[in-house]
Amino acid sequence: MEPMEEPKEEPMEDELEIIHAEVDSVLKRYESNPEKLIPILQGVQAKLGYLPKEAMLQIADAVQIPEVEVYGVGTFYNQFRLNPPGKHQIKVCMGTACHMTGGRIIMDSFERRLEIPEGETTPDREFSLERVACVGCCALAPVVLVDEEVEAKVRPTRVDGILLGFGMELPSANNKQKEEGREE
Repeated sequence: MEPMEEPKEEPMEDELEIIHAEVDSVLKRYESNPEKLIPILQGVQAKLGYLPKEAMLQIADAVQIPEVEVYGVGTFYNQFRLNPPGKHQIKVCMGTACHMTGGRIIMDSFERRLEIPEGETTPDREFSLERVACVGCCALAPVVLVDEEVEAKVRPTRVDGILLGFGMELPSANNKQKEEGREE
């Protein structure tokens, strides 16, 4: 069996037009001033939901700074996302209370079920998974925000239920064994 190739997150042609138009509108507001790089990136992310590579290249060209500098700023600050957000955003709290009551285990459970690491979006763009510092619900730890709705006292067994609520099909134990060649 051949190894599965990682999906490349390339925008579709109609998305490229939207990206370029939105970046142009933000650049006009800031007059392509390189000193306004962070507000430009914030404006683009506010419009697109993330900072696609094509947008960062367009910004670098417009403000006449090296592409690597734009990328460096985009990756340095936590506020910027380089992947498109999923239709459903799952945020696992890793504040002290949540971390101490199993936040890492909850994150691991979502990573396994969604088959993506934290900070990524599923290839179908249905779900994105991210870590957040604290959501201010410490008495309900561990907490997960699903589309900004609080899920309290989440246990690994609840992860499947949360995803099933969105109609996500989860592999059954029999299917998993067949996939792994352990069918008996």
